[in-house]
Amino acid sequence: MSPALSAPKPLRFPANPAPTALKQFALTLQSESYRYRTPMKFGGRVVEEVTVLTAQCTATNQAGQVADGDQIGIGSMTMGVAWAWPDASVADGTKLEVVLELASRMAAQVNEASGTLTGHPMEICLQLASQREDLVAAVAAGHDLTAPIPELAILLAASPIEAALFDAHGKAAGQSSYSLLSAEHLPPDLGEMTGDDRYAGLRLDQFISSSPVATLPLYHLVGALDPLTQDDLAEPVGDGLPETLGEWITRNELTHLKIKLNGDDADWDFRRVRDINTVANETTDRGSSTGKPWWFSLDFNERCEDEAYVLGLLDRLESECPEAFERIQYIEQPTHRDLKRPGAVTMHQAAARIPVVIDESLTGLESLHLAVSQGYSGIALKACKGHAEALLLGAIAVHENLFLCVQDLTCVGASLLHSASLSAHIPGVAAVESNGRQYCPEGNAEWMACFGPMFEVRGGSVPTSCLDGPGLGY
Repeated sequence: MSPALSAPKPLRFPANPAPTALKQFALTLQSESYRYRTPMKFGGRVVEEVTVLTAQCTATNQAGQVADGDQIGIGSMTMGVAWAWPDASVADGTKLEVVLELASRMAAQVNEASGTLTGHPMEICLQLASQREDLVAAVAAGHDLTAPIPELAILLAASPIEAALFDAHGKAAGQSSYSLLSAEHLPPDLGEMTGDDRYAGLRLDQFISSSPVATLPLYHLVGALDPLTQDDLAEPVGDGLPETLGEWITRNELTHLKIKLNGDDADWDFRRVRDINTVANETTDRGSSTGKPWWFSLDFNERCEDEAYVLGLLDRLESECPEAFERIQYIEQPTHRDLKRPGAVTMHQAAARIPVVIDESLTGLESLHLAVSQGYSGIALKACKGHAEALLLGAIAVHENLFLCVQDLTCVGASLLHSASLSAHIPGVAAVESNGRQYCPEGNAEWMACFGPMFEVRGGSVPTSCLDGPGLGY
């Protein structure tokens, strides 16, 4: 949990905890690595493999109910250090070692709190995050790092642990974790949990739905290296899965495309959006799509120098390819993630035309408020930043009528199911992002038997109603 979302003083744990409050809990961690079937390029970086960290949590609540065996709490996340920690002066291998060590120490911190802290996992996560500074400093010192570990990397390390706690909480009670957010189960209100009096009296269950929506459209990623047509296909993979965008559209009947752009080559970015629009139209004309309207999101991964670059691209699209322009649903993180840097760029003009959301910049409530003051009109939530943060910021975004989307981190298996469950329980989320099925389908294999339609998409949508089990739904 981000220090920016930790209460400024310790939460008041109730003298008489709810029957569903976690009393005893124990975490174990394991990791596994996968090669991507094709490389993915974003933000000037190329990624070809991933390590997935999974946390399992046994737990007992105040009523003596247990999460164990086939009802053990599970949290999982892809350790996307290239995204969370882009500093080129630190090797990716070192970044991964640091993040995995952080997670190990955080899990030990949770285990040490068992029997001492009794409460809702939200309270436990907030409390432990407020005591994490020395832990993070010790890991940084042990690796001789010359710069602080980025906040996103810290959140990433904690994310599977938080998910496992929330999942165990619901499974022990035999209920959805999303139905355990009322005052009966979680006494503090949003004001107490965020340390911001503007949200006093507001409760999570006012803004987070207790049951998932039935379906959500799927946003398919078009990476900067992804072939659009057979003419672009230099080295076929030959594994039976689609090789081009047109083939993916046909297979999954897609209607939503997330387009990775360079942000420093205006001509290339324009041609990419134009050409993707052409492929979408041609594939639809061949009867391969559902006939529903197309939607695009444009993701610059912080590469634009200023707002003028974004406005220039929008102007050119509106003039030369108006159909593509009309299909843009939102724009994601055009400029550098540091919103406090000297001369930080605002987005007032761009956001007046199309919603512009922060992703990498969003590390807590302070960054949300700062982004809104700088003209951003929405936020991208990610399960990889922690379940507690996603719930709190999602609730505040709903309360303040911000544009909301949920992005993944090439999530596979349980991490994708978790991300989808968040999307399905936060009102206003437009679609589910799922690109693990494109780049790392091997990571989904063990979940296919029970949740195949979440990974092998039909009709351009995923059946989020299936994520209705106890805990986080999977």
